[in-house]
Amino acid sequence: MTRICTICARGGSKGVKNKNLRELLGKPLIAHSILQAKKSNLFDIITVSSDSDEILKVAKQYGADYTIKRPEELATDTAAKLPVIQHCVEQTEQLSGLKFDTLVDIDATSPLRTVEDLKNAVVMLENHNSASNLITGALARRNPYFNLVEEHDDGYVRLSKSLETSIVRRQDAPKTYDMNASIYIWKREAFFEGQSIFSNNTILYVMPEERSYDIDSELDFDIVQFLAEKRGSLI
Repeated sequence: MTRICTICARGGSKGVKNKNLRELLGKPLIAHSILQAKKSNLFDIITVSSDSDEILKVAKQYGADYTIKRPEELATDTAAKLPVIQHCVEQTEQLSGLKFDTLVDIDATSPLRTVEDLKNAVVMLENHNSASNLITGALARRNPYFNLVEEHDDGYVRLSKSLETSIVRRQDAPKTYDMNASIYIWKREAFFEGQSIFSNNTILYVMPEERSYDIDSELDFDIVQFLAEKRGSLI
């Protein structure tokens, strides 16, 4: 069973400037994901993809096996996630001569995962005969059946989803989950055939809220920094 870990990190960021290189616990943000992947001992290859030469240089310093320069058309803030990862894997397979059975992508901006999360998620997918891929998430803070609303064309708000019987307690609503952008895993065939991170056979690995913050804003960074300092180490 051959496995690759990809970490795809753009140089530009609107919410937090240069966030993938921003210091967290004395290291650039992207370094924590590289070191987590290395410590897991799961992967034959760890590859970082970026449009930024500085990010690729830092990735090499922290132990990435390969660094892939991302083409401009895959480096915009509107580029879809899956084609970026596919490009990274294809380039790595050409360079390494390997073909990977399990393809894992971890997001540098969601560094609060643990090495055990990585291991458990990989085992969960590889041991599931019919699943094609896996995403991670946490129990949603707002529930579309109970306290998440949408504004309609008439200017009034209604629950995003309704049931035949009204829900009066959140505990009675169907469970929903927030994707936390932490870990994505595919089996090979599904990865190269897929057009989306979702398929009819996608499964979920659930993580607690305190390991599920993704950095999209300065507030997010402050929260991640607080939680990281509370833990003392992300490796």
